[in-house]
Amino acid sequence: MSGPLDRFVVVPASYVFLLRDGVAGTEVLLQLRQNTGYMDDHWAAAAAGHVEKGETAYDAARREALEEIDVTDLDLSFVTAMQRTRGGEPIDERIDFFFTARSWAGEPRIVEPHKCADLRWCALDELPVPVVPHERSVLEALRAGTTTAYSTFGFTPA
Repeated sequence: MSGPLDRFVVVPASYVFLLRDGVAGTEVLLQLRQNTGYMDDHWAAAAAGHVEKGETAYDAARREALEEIDVTDLDLSFVTAMQRTRGGEPIDERIDFFFTARSWAGEPRIVEPHKCADLRWCALDELPVPVVPHERSVLEALRAGTTTAYSTFGFTPA
């Protein structure tokens, strides 16, 4: 019999991919991470972060978009809930909520230059290298039109 300390724990996060129509097809706004201690020098969602206590994943997405790229009034569309693991400590057990937005108020800009080295519109067909691996899998599914409501990353196939 397991006790309360043996329960499965996950860390929730929300991600926002701003999308627009570009000359060569759909483009996504990505940031180049720096000085965060996680996936630095990788391209990632322009806005993302942990869901805080008492906050919905939608609320977290909107808050992160304001805090990281100074946009509001996002018309969020849910893409997928991704359960992922690195097979280690509880901090490695994650549930990520991915959203897209094709409309918002404000001009995206870098609000946290100590964490973000660049902000760039990138064609979904020509993503920069490297992109955070689990985010790349969602972006590739968006490009291919194969997203599912639930997805996984990092698990060994059964």
